[in-house]
Amino acid sequence: MTNYRNLSDKEIATLTVYGCSADNWTDVKVSEAFSPTYISNVHFSGNVFLGTYNSVFYLAGGVKKHAGIYNCQLHNCIVGNDVFIDKIHNYIANYSIGDGSYIENVNVILTEGESTFGNGVSVPVMIEAGGRELRIFNHLSAQLAYILTFYRYNIDAIDALNKEIDLYCISQKSDKGSIGNNVRIVNCKSIKNVRIGNFAQVEGASCLENGSIISNQQSPVNIGSDVQCTNFIINAGTTVSEAALISNCFIGEACLISKQFSALDSLFFANCQGLHGEAVSIFAGPYTITHHKSTLMLTALYSFMNAGSGTNFSNHMYKLGPVHQGITERGVKTSSDSYIMWPAKIGAFTVVLGRHKGNPDISDLPFSYLIESDGESHLLPGINLHSAGTLRDIQKWPKRDNRLGENKLDLINFDFLSPYTLSNVLKGIEILTGMIQNMDQTNTFVWYQNCKIKRSSLKKGIELYEMAINQFVGEKVIERINGQGINDITSLTKSLSTSSTILDDNWVDMAGLIAPKMEVEKLLYRILKKEITLQIFSTELVILHNNYSQFSWNWAKNILEKKYGDNLYDTESLITIVENWKNSTLTFNDLILRDAKKEFNSISKIGFGLDGNETEKQLDFELVRGNYSNNLFVKEILSNNDATTKLATNLITKLTELKNEEK
Repeated sequence: MTNYRNLSDKEIATLTVYGCSADNWTDVKVSEAFSPTYISNVHFSGNVFLGTYNSVFYLAGGVKKHAGIYNCQLHNCIVGNDVFIDKIHNYIANYSIGDGSYIENVNVILTEGESTFGNGVSVPVMIEAGGRELRIFNHLSAQLAYILTFYRYNIDAIDALNKEIDLYCISQKSDKGSIGNNVRIVNCKSIKNVRIGNFAQVEGASCLENGSIISNQQSPVNIGSDVQCTNFIINAGTTVSEAALISNCFIGEACLISKQFSALDSLFFANCQGLHGEAVSIFAGPYTITHHKSTLMLTALYSFMNAGSGTNFSNHMYKLGPVHQGITERGVKTSSDSYIMWPAKIGAFTVVLGRHKGNPDISDLPFSYLIESDGESHLLPGINLHSAGTLRDIQKWPKRDNRLGENKLDLINFDFLSPYTLSNVLKGIEILTGMIQNMDQTNTFVWYQNCKIKRSSLKKGIELYEMAINQFVGEKVIERINGQGINDITSLTKSLSTSSTILDDNWVDMAGLIAPKMEVEKLLYRILKKEITLQIFSTELVILHNNYSQFSWNWAKNILEKKYGDNLYDTESLITIVENWKNSTLTFNDLILRDAKKEFNSISKIGFGLDGNETEKQLDFELVRGNYSNNLFVKEILSNNDATTKLATNLITKLTELKNEEK
């Protein structure tokens, strides 16, 4: 803690000579080692505390500037050690400025009255007209936001959570703003009622008002030119730049909001990216991406979502105003110029092409293509299970997690196949089977949720869905066997046993966290009964996330027991499970390879070798794009095929030996 003293008469005289003045010099306190050498043209008012200024800042281009305070007015401020402040055209009022910070050419920085710095701002997420308002705060995670937004029917539990949040927001209230250590603020206009964390870079911002920038040395926040942010919280590792407009928003960790993107009344969580387009009242779960102009993200839940250029979602089916919302489950992609009229619910990993106004609920038919043809919506169930693009997305998400450090706010499960998606797949199999059984033999298609499905697509969807189930449950069995090791029937049985009796067919994907709904309800009950605090609630969500492997095994085992009954532990049944896993995996991989091969066909080569002959055209293509056999993605799939075949062969051999021993 710094010990402050009054200025000496000599120091006051020196400061006066350097063009400084004060309403009352006795209100200016300085550290023991203070020197007035690098203080000039400063007016002090209110209570001001100053440190020592001995360091030198080395700027781009070889420019050096000595720490100090120049050409400004300070009112009720604490200025730490080795700070540089210059050219403050109005004043800095009611701020604490940390050590090593650099502030130059700013119009005004002030805190007016008491502020919670963005904490407690009410955001009308999902519905423009209101109804799902959520109060943002510094430690809001995607999972907590999901519960607060979508579990409104659990009135008492949500009230209990909101009371805890209110207490936190009250604890943040202060009449003094803060700028952390080693912060850089340059060429900005107005900063009002904003807390700025350590190592943040704020350069060229037009307006920052009523917010918190949660920055640290490992994951600094960058705010760029012409940015305007009001009523906001911006988390570690995030960049907001190039004239982005942010109002009433929470922006999570490692996001990128840039290039004139406009966001109003919205939530963005880990690794989201918004460029060029517009978002209004959206819940953008992790990895929601929009990079294009004329793209409007509106009043919906998104997660692992990629919006094509010109994508538009609307809630303009007006009767009582803009009150309709949409749900796009994880992994949805839209093509250029896609359109969906809300309300609608799009199943996980579905690709949307064209315009759709029929308000479909296709959540029980995930991994599909929703295509417009002749003004009608056509659905191809399960077809996206063998898309090369989908697999590529799944592989790149973990690699593009730009969050640093261990204490990440959002809990993210990257699994493509999970009990959540496959629970819907099981429902989908029932739906498609029922359609086939009830379908008139003369009909070539059936209507489902205002979508057309061809007879051939019904059968193909069932086939693909069953392969997905076989792949998942087989993978879980193999994980258990390999994890425990099998030397005899006893160890084999033990490896497949579980100490948990939790069997819940209802799973939820809470914007990244995949878990049995029963477990989420238990946590809500505990918060309702005041058994746990908000902080413990967040810790329990981490535990729930970490227990996914056990929960998912319970689910897979339950599926297998329904199919094999007491024979599940028989080596013959296990051999069948491994065979089904191998065949499903290899079939999917082969279909993916066929899809990938299209990227190297004659159509893809159009425009290559512009002025050359066919040989030169082929060479140009290979030099720029490579060839199929050397493509890294293709090599990975082929390698996976080899590993799958080898693993299955070894396990089947071992299981066969145990089977013979039984005899």
